[in-house]
Amino acid sequence: MPSAAEDDVLTVTPLGAGAEVGRSCVIVRFKRKTIMFDCGVHPAYSGLAALPFFDEVDPSEIDLVLITHFHLDHCAGLPYLMTQTNFNPRGRVFMTHPTKAVYRTLIGDFVRVGSSDFAGIVYSDADLNQTMSRIECIDYHQQVDVAGVRIAAYNAGHVLGAAMFMVEVAGVRVLYTGDFSRQEDRHLMEAEVPPGAHPDVLISESTYGVQVHEPRRVREARFTQRVAEVVKRGGRCLLPVFALGRAQELLLILEEYWEAHPELQDIPIYYSSSIAKRCMAVYATYINQMNQHIQQRYLRHGNPFAFKYVSNIRSLESFDDTGPCVFMASPGMLQSGVSRRLFERWCTDRRNGVVLPGYSVSGTLAKYVLSGPAMVPRLDGQQVPLRCSVDYITFSAHSDFMQTSEFIDRCRPANVVLVHGESNEMQRLAHALDNRFNRREDVTTAVQSAARQVEGGAEVEALGEGVGEGGVGGESTRRQLRIFTPKNTRSVYLEFRGEVTAKAIGTLAKQRPEAGTPVAGVLLRRDYKHTLMQAAELEVYTTVKTARVRQRLLVPLQVPGGYAALLQEVRGRFQHVEEEEEKAEEEADSKGAVRVGRLVRIAPRAPEGAEQPPSMVLEWEASYAADAVVDALVALAMARSAPEERDGSRSGLSQFRDDRLLDVERRLLAERFHTVEVVTPTVSRMVLDLWEVRIDHDTGQVTCDDAPIKAQVELALRRIHAAVLPIPDGFCGDSCC
Repeated sequence: MPSAAEDDVLTVTPLGAGAEVGRSCVIVRFKRKTIMFDCGVHPAYSGLAALPFFDEVDPSEIDLVLITHFHLDHCAGLPYLMTQTNFNPRGRVFMTHPTKAVYRTLIGDFVRVGSSDFAGIVYSDADLNQTMSRIECIDYHQQVDVAGVRIAAYNAGHVLGAAMFMVEVAGVRVLYTGDFSRQEDRHLMEAEVPPGAHPDVLISESTYGVQVHEPRRVREARFTQRVAEVVKRGGRCLLPVFALGRAQELLLILEEYWEAHPELQDIPIYYSSSIAKRCMAVYATYINQMNQHIQQRYLRHGNPFAFKYVSNIRSLESFDDTGPCVFMASPGMLQSGVSRRLFERWCTDRRNGVVLPGYSVSGTLAKYVLSGPAMVPRLDGQQVPLRCSVDYITFSAHSDFMQTSEFIDRCRPANVVLVHGESNEMQRLAHALDNRFNRREDVTTAVQSAARQVEGGAEVEALGEGVGEGGVGGESTRRQLRIFTPKNTRSVYLEFRGEVTAKAIGTLAKQRPEAGTPVAGVLLRRDYKHTLMQAAELEVYTTVKTARVRQRLLVPLQVPGGYAALLQEVRGRFQHVEEEEEKAEEEADSKGAVRVGRLVRIAPRAPEGAEQPPSMVLEWEASYAADAVVDALVALAMARSAPEERDGSRSGLSQFRDDRLLDVERRLLAERFHTVEVVTPTVSRMVLDLWEVRIDHDTGQVTCDDAPIKAQVELALRRIHAAVLPIPDGFCGDSCC
C-alpha cells in the first residue's frame, strides 16, 4: 500500500468477477465510505460457492450498493447479502426502475425452481420480499447524494434498464461500467459516455478482451441463414438464451425474417419462458428507454414484442416434437433446465443444430461443446455422441476491444481497473490498452503486440509499490494510463492526496488577505466541501441558527489581602490583563474591573451583610476559550482560599444552609431510606438492615460500621446535595430566590 494517510487511499477490491466472468461484485473504499457495485452469483457453481467472497468485507460497513442490471450474475447475490449477513441497516441499495421491476420476477423464479443455471439456493422467497422495500430506484442522469457520496446513473445498453454508475467522493470520481455495449441493436440504445466527466478511476468489463464483434448486419445475416439451414433440412434448431436480454433481440430478428420469407412461416418458433412472458409488460412500459426504431414502431403498429410467428411454451410436456422448429430456451449456458433437456434429446441427430448466441463461461456445457468434443455428458452422468451442428454467433451485448478502447479514449480516466473477464482475455486487453494509449500504437498493432506478449508469457508489471496484482506499466510517472487486472480478493490501492481548500464567502470574501495574515471565522464542512464565513453570517448563508450565552458567576473571596491580592496573582499568571474604565456610579461592580485575555471580565463586589464574605464577579460570553479562562480563575481563587476551622465548626459551604434546606435534605433521605430520626439540629440517624447510620449534615460525614451501607448513603447524600444545593446561596448574588 502507498505510504499515505488511510483517508487518502482509494481501494478497489473484486469480491467476484476478478479474472473471471460471473458473480460480479466490486468493493470501493475511500474516505471511510464503502460502496459495493453489483452482487451476483457464478453460473458455474452452486450454493455458497456461487456467491461473492463476502468474508473479505464487513457487510455492516457497506454504505451503498449499486446494481447495474437484472442478470443473475450481477444481482442474484443481493438477497443473501441483505438478509443472511449483518448488512448495514442504514445501507442504501439503488437500481433503475426497469431493473427493479424485472429483479422481483427473475429472482423469484430463481428461488422457486432452483434456477436453470444454479443449484443449492441459499435464501427463500421471503428473504427476497424483505429486500424489495429497501431497494430505491434511480433514473438515468439523476444525481443522488448519500451521506457525502454523490451517485449518478447513465445508460449502459446491454439490457433494458442497464446502468453504469458514476460515484464521487471528496472530489474523486469512480465510473463503474458493469456490462455495457457501445453498439445500438434492434431495441436498445448504445451505452452513453457520461457528459463532461473524466473519472479518476474507470472500472470496466473485459469480457471479450481484444476480440472485435462483427458488424450487426453481417452477424444477423449469418444467424438467420444458419437457423434457416437447420430447419430446411428437417432439423430442430436450439437457441440457448438467457430468459431476458438477448432473447428479445433474437425474437425481433426472427420475427422480421419469418415475415420476409413466406416459405418458413409454416415452421413454428417456440419460446419457453414464463418469466419473459410476465416481463413483457415491463418492456412495453419502458419503451421510452429503447431506441428510436422501437419507439416509432410502437407508435405505428403497437407493442413490437407482440409476436406473430412466435409461440410461448409453458413446459416441454405441452410441446409436440414432431417436425422442424426453432426453439429458444433458457439457460444460455446449457447447465440444466429446458435448454439442457432439449440439447440432450436432439444432440445425437445430424439434422439438428445448436446456435449459441451469447457468451459462455468456462466450466459450463455451452463452453465445452464449442471445443468440438465427440461425446458430451448428460445430467444423469452418461455420455452421448455429439452429432448435431454447433455454431457460435455472438449477440452478446458486451463491449469488444474497439468499443472499450473508444470508450476509454472519450472518458480519459487516469486509472483503469479491468474486471468481468477471464484471465487470459483480461491480460490481452490490458496489454493492448497499454500499447494503444501509452505506447501510441494503432489498433491493429496494439492487438498483435498484446497477443505476442501474452502468448510469450510476458510478466505483468505493477505500477508502484503495493499496487494490486495485475498493473500494467512500471514507471507510473511517465504513463498516461495505469491499468490493473486484479484477481478476486486482491486489492488495488490508488492514492489521491489533495489539499483541503475552503471557499470564503460573505464579508471574508470582500478583501483578499495578504500572505501571513490570520483569517478568523467559522469553517463548515458538508460532503467534503469546506466553507469559511464569519460566525455572525451563519444565519444568512446557512440554515444554522446561532445563539450567544452570556454568563455571570459570583465567587466568594477568602484570600488574605482580598481582591487586590488575587488581582496581583492574576496579572502574574495571564498575559493580557487590561483595566477597564469605570462606568456610571449606579453600576456597583465597575470600579477595579479588569479583562483577562479579552474574554473574561473580573470585578470586585462589596459584601452587603455581615454573613456574606467579600466576592468577585466573573462575566464572559460562552466559548471554549473563555470557559477555559474562567475555570483557571476559579481554580486559582480556590487554591488561595484560606481553610476554615476544622475542629467541629461549620464549613464554608455549610454556613450558608438554613433550616428549610436541611428539612428538604432529611425528607429526600426519608424518601430513599424510609425513616430518618432527628438526633440534634444538624445530626440525623437511620437504621438500615439492622445497621445504625449517623449523618452529620454540617460536615456531610456518614458513620456506619457496614461499609456497603455507608457507601450507599454517601452516594445518595452527594446526589441530594447536587440537586438541592449545586451552588450555595451566598454565591448567587441578588438574582437568587
